[in-house]
Amino acid sequence: MPRHSETRLVPHSAAQMYALVADVRSYPEFLPWVVAMRIRSDSATETIADMIVGFKGLRESFSSRVVKTPGEAISVDYLDGPMRHLHNEWRFTPTETGGCRVDFMVDFAFRSSLFERMAGQMFDRALRKMIAAFETRADGLYGTSSSMSGAASNMSAAG
Repeated sequence: MPRHSETRLVPHSAAQMYALVADVRSYPEFLPWVVAMRIRSDSATETIADMIVGFKGLRESFSSRVVKTPGEAISVDYLDGPMRHLHNEWRFTPTETGGCRVDFMVDFAFRSSLFERMAGQMFDRALRKMIAAFETRADGLYGTSSSMSGAASNMSAAG
């Protein structure tokens, strides 16, 4: 079961990073492998969404509940699809420099042994690509004000 935790210092504010991650409707615009997104319901504190991901001819759809604590945290829990479970957490903590500390954790397992093997083989590479996509999107939306991005990185993965 892949699990990964990471901490990043970014030059963007906690409010900006929260807004970026909370905007799940825009994920197909910048996240690799996210083909489409359908929002079933959306409020200031919760979003229910269906996401279609695709890779090398494979496509899967899954539903999740995104619980939002405005400006501070986002928690994602799996509702339905090809996975056994999925839990994802984001925490945004302002820093003295005006940027923020982003703490990210994901824990998931697929029902399909084929997908589980594929995920295990490319999990780290895929996760790094997705994290980089969030950072690139933040830089594109909010500009770059320092070389702080990635200055602190605490990574651990367990499978």
